[in-house]
Amino acid sequence: MSSPARSAPVSRIRWRRGAVTEVGRSWRDALELTVEVPGEGALRALAYPSLVGIPQVGDDVLLNTTALAQNLGTGGYALVVAVPDRLPPDPEGPGHLVKARYTPLQVTVQGVDEQETEHHAAIAGADDLGGMPVVVADLHSALPAVLIGMLATDPDLKVAYVMTDGGALPAGFSRTLDVLKTSLAGVVTVGQAFGGDLEAVTLHTGLLAARHVLNADLAIVSQGPGNLGTGTPWGFSGIAAGEACNAVSVLGGLPIGALRISDADPRPRHRGVSHHSLTAFGRVALGGVTLIAPRGLSSELGGQVDEDLAGQPERNPVVWVDTDGLDTALGLSPVPLRTMGRGYPEERAYFLAAAAAGRYAALQVPVDPELVPAAEETGSAAAGD
Repeated sequence: MSSPARSAPVSRIRWRRGAVTEVGRSWRDALELTVEVPGEGALRALAYPSLVGIPQVGDDVLLNTTALAQNLGTGGYALVVAVPDRLPPDPEGPGHLVKARYTPLQVTVQGVDEQETEHHAAIAGADDLGGMPVVVADLHSALPAVLIGMLATDPDLKVAYVMTDGGALPAGFSRTLDVLKTSLAGVVTVGQAFGGDLEAVTLHTGLLAARHVLNADLAIVSQGPGNLGTGTPWGFSGIAAGEACNAVSVLGGLPIGALRISDADPRPRHRGVSHHSLTAFGRVALGGVTLIAPRGLSSELGGQVDEDLAGQPERNPVVWVDTDGLDTALGLSPVPLRTMGRGYPEERAYFLAAAAAGRYAALQVPVDPELVPAAEETGSAAAGD
């Protein structure tokens, strides 16, 4: 008896081969290239040197052009899959955490939580964030504004960034992280994301690493660059912001929501407070999250935000935060502030909301009683008499 014929599987990758004609700028673990592809001309391409080596002019490269052909927002590159005639050396570093698992480009990294690392004992013994404030945002573009709000409030704070795997998986794709590296205590990539200063299996161990390995006072959590949305109530990658709040709550941290607010987005579902924020924080974050609304909005937008947040459950307190000085700080951002193709000040409300969340978080950092001068303690007692 003959077995039924199998149909060929549908191709999911648009493959191309071309020659490198120009090497452009580089940052973190990323290198821009120009690649000449027969029949298609010059394409802008991106290589991750830790994965494929360092392509040079004249090299033949194998490309994935799937997202480029679809004109996706963050898919504006052909991605170098391999330099077939000049493969990189075999990896020699430690680690057995596999990320991007069971894909053709799975990579092995050393996890902060695996047994062979110097930090394993610290992570194994850690079970609490000690009240550490954690700002959760659904878009990577909020990161610099949240950080600006934190450091404008207290420049001595140590801030860690925890990158989840809802957007780009390689941290090396983010030019923002490359510029902010001197302002961050470190980057922790969790889940399937990779390329941070520390790697972690889960968001939970990533948060614990931020607190107990990087010794951060504060943390920011968001997906990497890129966001997948379908225009449906539940079908967007940023919904994981709600799950991130749950992780913070379980670990004894203080979850703080950076609201996605806009009066510039042409899509009604994202005007005022985006349905992404209302769903992720209002319906997924079951442990509760403090939602930060910025003062200083126009009366019309402020009224809309107030109305949009009126239906939040009791577990989600809404705090309106003063924004004096934050516009100036945002205007001095070391990285361009852009979200959904729009910059600051066009999307002022969005970035102001993120910075206000950062300011509120900075003001919630627990104070170590041992660091309070005795004179201050005495003065406080006297004032109460």
